[in-house]
Amino acid sequence: MRRPLWLFRYIDPFLVAILTTVAIASFAPAHGEGAVLADAATNAAVALLFFLHGAKLSPSAALAGARHWRLHGLVFSSTFILFPLVGLAAHALMPQLLPASLWGGVLLVTILPSTVQASIAFTSVAGGNVPAAICSASASNLMGLVLTPLLAGFVLSQRGVGLSGDTVVNILLQMLAPFVAGQLLRPWIGSLVSRNARLLKFVDYGSILLIVYAAFSHGMVNGLWHQVDAAELLRLALVDVALLAIIMALLTIASRRLGFSRPDEITIVFCGSKKSLATGLPIANVLFAGHVGLAILPVMLFHQIQLMVCATLAKRYAARRSMAVLETATAAS
Repeated sequence: MRRPLWLFRYIDPFLVAILTTVAIASFAPAHGEGAVLADAATNAAVALLFFLHGAKLSPSAALAGARHWRLHGLVFSSTFILFPLVGLAAHALMPQLLPASLWGGVLLVTILPSTVQASIAFTSVAGGNVPAAICSASASNLMGLVLTPLLAGFVLSQRGVGLSGDTVVNILLQMLAPFVAGQLLRPWIGSLVSRNARLLKFVDYGSILLIVYAAFSHGMVNGLWHQVDAAELLRLALVDVALLAIIMALLTIASRRLGFSRPDEITIVFCGSKKSLATGLPIANVLFAGHVGLAILPVMLFHQIQLMVCATLAKRYAARRSMAVLETATAAS
C-alpha cells in the first residue's frame, strides 16, 4: 500500500518540531530553578539570533530597489496599518469569540513585520519581482524592530494588555540592541556569518524552540490546557484563516486597481501578507509574561496557515505563468 505522501506536502517540518516541543513542555515542564535557567537560555538565544542577523544583513541590500516606492509603500501599509486595522475591527465586532489572551495573540500577529525567507521564496516560485521582495522583506524586518513595539503600545494597550515603558525597553534591548551591535561589527564578521548559514539557521530555529518550551512550561504550571478547549482552538484557526484571506484579497484588488504588473502583484501579495514567527515569539515572551502560552498560539497557527496557503497560491501563479508563456509561444509559431 502506497503511503499518502501528499498529506505531508504542505506540512512544515519546523512546525512538527514546535509541536514536539509543546508536547515535551506539556509532560516535562521546566519549573523552579529549571524555569529560571530556561528563561535565561531563551533570552541569550534571542539576543544571539538578532546579533547574527545584524551581522549578516547588508544595509545596501535592505535599501536596494528604492525606485519601487509604490510597491514598498503598499507592502508596508499592509504590514503595519491594514493588518492592525482589520484585527482591531474583528475584535470590536466579535469580542466574545475568543478569550482575551487569544485575542491579544491575534492582535500581536497583526503588528508583526513580514518574514524574509518565506516571502522571497514564494515570490520566486510564483514568478514575482524577487529583487523588490528582498528589499521589502528586509526593510520590513528592520522597521519592525522599532514599529512593532510602538504599535503594541497602541493596539494591545487599547485591548486590555498593559504595555509599560519598561516593557518596550526590554523588547528593544533584547532585539534591536543586538541587531545594531551585529551591524556595527559586520565589516569584521559579516563574511564569516554569511559563510556559515547553517549556524544562523540553527540559532534561528533553536531560539524559537527555546521560547516555545519556556512559554508552555510557564503555561503548564499555570494550567494552560485548562484555559482553552478544542472549540476555542477551532475558532482561533478560523480567525487566522479569515485574517489572511481578507488581507490577501485586498492586496490583490489594490495591486490590480493601481496598475501593478503581474510580477509586482505577486510580490505585494506575498510580502504584504506574511508575518514573522521569529520576531513574534520573542515579543510575545516579553509582552505576555505569565500567560504567554496562550498568547503565542495565534502566532504559531498563523505561521503554518500562511505557509500552506501561500505554497498553494505560489504554484497556481506559476502554473498561470507557464500557461501564458506557452500560449505566447504557440501564437508566435
